[in-house]
Amino acid sequence: MKSNVVNKVRDYRNQFDLTQAELAKKVGVTRLTIISIEKQNYEPSVGLALKLAKLFRCSVEDLFTVGEE
Repeated sequence: MKSNVVNKVRDYRNQFDLTQAELAKKVGVTRLTIISIEKQNYEPSVGLALKLAKLFRCSVEDLFTVGEE
């Protein structure tokens, strides 16, 4: 069952002109993890969500929101 958490990781990554591989390296995960997050197939841990938000200079709530079911 797919979660209803929607994320803006791809949007922020593009704003910061980063490839998936560059983003993965900056936050200490694999490129496949970034792909899975962007495709809404994987919800990151709290620690990873915090790292992403810090890198993108936004709140976790701006990056990840609960969508409509």
